[in-house]
Amino acid sequence: AVKSSSRRCSTSVSAVGTPATSFDDGKSPFQITTPIYYVNDKPHIGHAYTSLACDVIARFMRLSGREVFFLSGTDEHGQKVEDSAAARDMAPQDFVDEVSVSFRDLLGSLSISNDMFIRTTNEDHKKAVQHFWEDLVDKGAIYLGSYEGWYSVRDECYYTESELVDGKAPTGAEVEWVTKEPSYFFKLSAFEDKLLELYDSNPDFIAPESRRNEVLSFVKGGLKDLSISRTSFKWGVPVPGDDDHVMYVWIDALANYISALGYPSMGDGTDYDKYWPASLHVVGKDILRFHAIYWPAFLMAAGLPVPKRLFAHGWWTKDGQKISKSLGNVIDPLELIDKYGVDQTRFFLMSEVSFGSDGDFSDAKMIQKVNTNLANELGNLNNRVLTLVFKNCGKAVPAEIGPYSEDDEAILSSVNSLREKASEHISNQSIHKYVNEVVSMVWEANQYIDKQAPWVLKKTDTERMATVLYVLMEVLRYVAIIYQPLIPGSASKILDMLTVPKNERSFEHLDAAFKI
Repeated sequence: AVKSSSRRCSTSVSAVGTPATSFDDGKSPFQITTPIYYVNDKPHIGHAYTSLACDVIARFMRLSGREVFFLSGTDEHGQKVEDSAAARDMAPQDFVDEVSVSFRDLLGSLSISNDMFIRTTNEDHKKAVQHFWEDLVDKGAIYLGSYEGWYSVRDECYYTESELVDGKAPTGAEVEWVTKEPSYFFKLSAFEDKLLELYDSNPDFIAPESRRNEVLSFVKGGLKDLSISRTSFKWGVPVPGDDDHVMYVWIDALANYISALGYPSMGDGTDYDKYWPASLHVVGKDILRFHAIYWPAFLMAAGLPVPKRLFAHGWWTKDGQKISKSLGNVIDPLELIDKYGVDQTRFFLMSEVSFGSDGDFSDAKMIQKVNTNLANELGNLNNRVLTLVFKNCGKAVPAEIGPYSEDDEAILSSVNSLREKASEHISNQSIHKYVNEVVSMVWEANQYIDKQAPWVLKKTDTERMATVLYVLMEVLRYVAIIYQPLIPGSASKILDMLTVPKNERSFEHLDAAFKI
């Protein structure tokens, strides 16, 4: 179809931004982060899921007119990495150089729009972490002692005797007894009351609420000082002034969120000044403790602001079974992309479960959902409308249209409210609800076209046919613009077919001034 300039009218452009919440003002620069992914193995569906969730939110915020800094990367130090490299007879740096690429490639394959990919082996990051450590020392938050107790290499986490379940970590990971070794400690016990005060005064700091309750319970149970250095392996950031010690991997890893912003450079005009505190850390529920307890305590000790919000999502199973190497049911996201397509994979993972809950993957579910919502409902609607326009309206946007009927006004009213509904959901990380709003809108458009039957009207009332097709093109414009965060490739193709200019695809263009 060819765009007709005669359809323009001069109404005001809608306001930019997103709905304000208790944790976000809806207009400030927005930093969103994935965890940095541990490089002891290749990427799996969990990494894809977190990255996609962040990408949908980041794209939505950009289209809403927000300045966004979307950070992802790889966590490349620790005993697990040293062991994995040794098992392959490789130097640790060579090993992480190789594996880190697979995570970067995954982001590219999934059309992830991150602004930066950080690696903890980068020299700038290591210098930033050492500065952070020295600041904590200067503030009196670190002391030298000795540690012995249970440690899980897989989780990179210390556990008390009471936390073990049948001799294993609560996650099911094997634990080993660390015999008494020198260790630097962070005074975590001193922050118990401050953390509880943080959670109490910011009830939306941790989401969903079930995860907040878990953290509250853990902290109220009492916090012990945290061992933050090791001497039994060498692959880590050296402790300043004591080369016998390397930093505990989590103090190194968590600091990426500020090192990526140029910390310790924090003056006016710096990225740190612009984006910190982070608007949103998205994490898997298995690493919530590190982000909801250790990270804010480290920041408080250093006198730095804590992030505004943490959101912990659930895990995936496959065909009702836990995903594990031993069961041979690990889901490779690259195989999903090869089999179903990028947008199809993005759509299913973001729409299948309530974000924050656990989800179950099956090929049957994916095929049904993608075929129903994307191919049949959206794809066929777009093809039907544009084919009718092409054949009956001179291959151009209908120029001669009549007055709107009640049905026309109703569907245009629905689509005009779509951005507001979607924005409300994305602002609260209810990604599945955002998807459902657009799916429902497409379903309504299918009901409308079936009721209006423009293929019949072309024989009886060509002006009415043109009006119906014009309304449908405008509905498709709205739908495609709002679908861009989720299915960017498909949405872009629809907008191309509608001949919507590439510089008129932001949410500010969801306005009568930019109608088809």
